[in-house]
Amino acid sequence: MRPLIAALWAAAALMGLQPSASSLVIVEDRSSKNLSSVPRDLPPTTQLLDLSRNHIQQLRQGDFENTPLLRVLNASWNGLRDIDPATFLDTPLLEGLDLSHNRLRNLSGQGYLLHTENLLVLNLACNNFVPMTLGSEFRALAKLESFAVGARNISNGDFMNIAEAKLRTLTLSLENEQVYAADSLLGVQAHRLQVAFAGYQIIYNDLVSDALLRFVAVELMDLTVGYKDLSMVLSERVEILTSDLYLTNMSINWDDLTHLVGVVLSTSVRHLTATDVVLHRLPINDTEVAQTSKMTSFTARRAVVSAFIFSQEAVYNFFINMQVESLAFLETSIIHMTCPKLHSPILQLDFSNCALSDSIFSRVEGQEVLECENLDDVRKLILVGNNLRSLQILSKRVQFMKSLKHLDLSLNSLVYDGIGKCVWPRSIINMSLSSNDLTASVFKCLPRGTETLNLQNNQVSVIPSSTLTLEKLSSLNLNNNRLRNLPVCHRFPLLMELLLQSNSIHAPSVNSLGSCPYLKTLDVSYNPFTCTCALRTFISLAIKSEKKNGQRGIQLLSWPLGYYCTYPDAVRDLPLKNVSLPEVYCNIGLLAASILCPAVAVIIAVVTLCHRLDVPWYMGMIWQWTRAKHRARMSQVRPEDLAGVEFHAFVSYSQRDADWVENSLLPNLEGAAGGLRICHHGKNFVAGKTIVENIIACVEKSRRSVFVLSAHFVKSEWCHYELYFASHQRLAWGTDSVVLVLLEPLPQYLIPAKYYQLKSMMGRHTYLEWPQDGAKHRVFWANLRAALQAKLPSAPATGREE
Repeated sequence: MRPLIAALWAAAALMGLQPSASSLVIVEDRSSKNLSSVPRDLPPTTQLLDLSRNHIQQLRQGDFENTPLLRVLNASWNGLRDIDPATFLDTPLLEGLDLSHNRLRNLSGQGYLLHTENLLVLNLACNNFVPMTLGSEFRALAKLESFAVGARNISNGDFMNIAEAKLRTLTLSLENEQVYAADSLLGVQAHRLQVAFAGYQIIYNDLVSDALLRFVAVELMDLTVGYKDLSMVLSERVEILTSDLYLTNMSINWDDLTHLVGVVLSTSVRHLTATDVVLHRLPINDTEVAQTSKMTSFTARRAVVSAFIFSQEAVYNFFINMQVESLAFLETSIIHMTCPKLHSPILQLDFSNCALSDSIFSRVEGQEVLECENLDDVRKLILVGNNLRSLQILSKRVQFMKSLKHLDLSLNSLVYDGIGKCVWPRSIINMSLSSNDLTASVFKCLPRGTETLNLQNNQVSVIPSSTLTLEKLSSLNLNNNRLRNLPVCHRFPLLMELLLQSNSIHAPSVNSLGSCPYLKTLDVSYNPFTCTCALRTFISLAIKSEKKNGQRGIQLLSWPLGYYCTYPDAVRDLPLKNVSLPEVYCNIGLLAASILCPAVAVIIAVVTLCHRLDVPWYMGMIWQWTRAKHRARMSQVRPEDLAGVEFHAFVSYSQRDADWVENSLLPNLEGAAGGLRICHHGKNFVAGKTIVENIIACVEKSRRSVFVLSAHFVKSEWCHYELYFASHQRLAWGTDSVVLVLLEPLPQYLIPAKYYQLKSMMGRHTYLEWPQDGAKHRVFWANLRAALQAKLPSAPATGREE
């Protein structure tokens, strides 16, 4: 009965009803709450309501007036006896209704169905119905797709009122004392008929016969006995419409099973599926298999054995030697599968989620392992979820399957060490090796004709350059591996699809795509992208792909939702589409140019401006002023050393420069303007003394000597004497006792050889230049005064001595 109860919830899933995380309540679970009536506090947004396993015996009008959006209701296992005809007047959207395992009595009195015209799934199984006669209210269920019901007596015409409904599935729940009249299912339109037997119930030949005659798919559930009767019905029926026969939740002896399979092989049934099977009394020796068959496929799912002593090889031999096109064992703990004794017509083998080992299909004779050569028609082999470990050994197991095109070895523990040679059949074009433990060496153990290769969820970190050339490979899936960059396609010249989701790619190198001329689809989503300049070209490719004008029309899957920055932290989780990496930041040449060009322009502008504003001259003057101040602070002249010194400076100049001295120099140094005492021959030479005596006296009475240099100065003999005596005085006062003022430019070649001392001084001393620009005069005088400034002990005598 599990499929009957689960049908409603499966329908709910098909309708898209899922629990919501929002504030709107969609699913409301009130099961097993010891309720005696429908609760009044149901949220008005409820769409799926579970009231199962309570004690609600009656449904009344208004019970669901607060849930107008209700789409699925499960009221099974309640002991319901009565349902008011107006119960579902307030639920016009109701699509699924489960009223199974209750105490409803009359199938002709279900008036509430008149207000459920949108019903898709209805389960009335396991109630207290005696006759199966469906009332006229069932005519309202024009949209019904799945209907489960059970009654003790099933007669002709009972299903007349659902004759217009095109059902996908009709489920009949039989009872222990079941009565069935032949042809009672006449007129029922359903693709699939499910018949659920009760306990050790016998097979009702008329019911099974009608089922095989009128339904494409028939499922017999909960069978424990009566297999001989079933085999007899199958063998006696000349006309059988059923092409798909399902046996679910069955317990059967090996002899009954093999006999039943042998009978089905001779009928027009095309597909036989046995699910949840318990096998008893298994064989010791091989069981003979029919060599002719109309059946095309046999599937066993979740089969178990109850015996401990039997021949596994005998069991395997029976099934592998069946004359069918498709053989499948799913979720069954078989550890081996033998090779057919003769050439097999099998085209597809599926052993998913079993316990098969690397010895599959092989046998050992003496010390030699013999490979299977009788499965050369197999085109598709599925070995998902087994205990397979060696990829190289598996290639040997299938090497004689010359027609094999599709091979699925996913969800195993396969490895390849790169040593042994792989001998795959050349016919393989589609290969899946996902969810194994394969590394980069796997590319040395692949079929050369592979067109589609699935290697997702392995340990591949790089595609080696020495890999096999797969000239026909068009699709490569490397999702969930350990790749650090985009692979090159030199070994895959026709690659069109490359999937690299969830690897370790930080900055995909777009240059690698240049080796993939036919690439159309690329997926690099959910990688740990480092959003630096190295990612700029990839982002550009992605944006172009989004605009449909990318490189050769490459489509980037999952863009932009699956592409985020992981580093640096400042842009973590920021979509790559929103990352800004300007060209100037990432191009070293452009960055250098953007920095150097403005810098050079600024330097040129500053130099030009300095030249126009004579900044060098001002800087030189400031430097002279600073040095003069520094010397004044640093020179430690004792008061007794200044005894007899009356003047700050003695000025030596040519008579032809007297105008400048008297009109410019002296006014800016003496009196209130300068505060200095200046000695010069026009004022301080004593009459009656020789010129030399006066020069010597003035030099000795002055702290410093100022020489006004010009072309006239070097032509004056007396200026030469004054310079000579001052140079000797410099030995007593130090190098800073002489101050040179250049009144006009004075090249070295114009200075006579006898003025060697002047040349020497100009070479070692910084001199002050008289600026022609009047704006600079103030700075000049400030520097000159600073150079001459000193604290003198006494004032000079006024007037000239007689």
